Amino acid sequence: MEEEGTTPAISRKTLLKAAFIAAPVPLLATGAPALARTVWAEGGPLEPTPFCEDGDDPTIPQTEGPYFKPNSPRRSTLPGSGTPLVVSGFVFGLACQPLANVLVDFWQCDTNGNYDNRGFNFRGHQFTDAQGRYQLTTIVPGLYPGRTRHIHVKAQAPNRPVLTTQLYFPGEPRNNTDTIFDPRLLMTIRTVGGRREGTFDFVLNVAGQPTPTGSPTPTATPTTTPPGGSWAPGTAYTAGVTVTYGGATYRCLQPHTSQAGWEPPNVPALWQRV
Repeated sequence: MEEEGTTPAISRKTLLKAAFIAAPVPLLATGAPALARTVWAEGGPLEPTPFCEDGDDPTIPQTEGPYFKPNSPRRSTLPGSGTPLVVSGFVFGLACQPLANVLVDFWQCDTNGNYDNRGFNFRGHQFTDAQGRYQLTTIVPGLYPGRTRHIHVKAQAPNRPVLTTQLYFPGEPRNNTDTIFDPRLLMTIRTVGGRREGTFDFVLNVAGQPTPTGSPTPTATPTTTPPGGSWAPGTAYTAGVTVTYGGATYRCLQPHTSQAGWEPPNVPALWQRV
């Protein structure tokens, strides 16, 4: 990743994993191949790249830290005062195709370096769209002792393990002293008017072909023994299964492995009340 104000350098991982598309490959003004977010903005299709046979590593995990809270509200805007920041990108599997319906949960401190441990300020989750895109509107987080500037993330494709990691800002003085900072998790940041824009593409450890582009939900995996009964964390649910929770009945909309914080009333993308 390049620091703000420098000439963009397209790394091998960016080319192969961060959403390159199949030939003919459109070019940016610099002559570098266009990333998927550029192609999508120009109305082009997102195709699987033919250049991913070497199997790049997935996004590295990092510690959850002490401030994670389950049950964050579903929203893509985290309102609050500070320097506006928009972070966007794509979530990919190892097959180099975008993954739809990935749950992406963000949390961060406010501009003064404080986390809201009573409510859900600067906390929220969303789902990637059919093209694997996410977009977070928030503010630049503040600093607190011992850490550089960062944003926490959890990402989980349906029925797959959770990736817990953090995103960092280039050019921060504390990057050199933060004991868990990793340059592989640097966002690309630029300043546009009075706000900052960041980009980062996640690669999840999901083998094989993910949900086809344009499909609104994953295809259900049939099972002869659906879980049913009362909702419980750590259970693999398939589409169509009904469960009870809090005295109400819910139908599963897409296959996934449940976890604390994904109770049916909190995730309407996964459960529909019946």
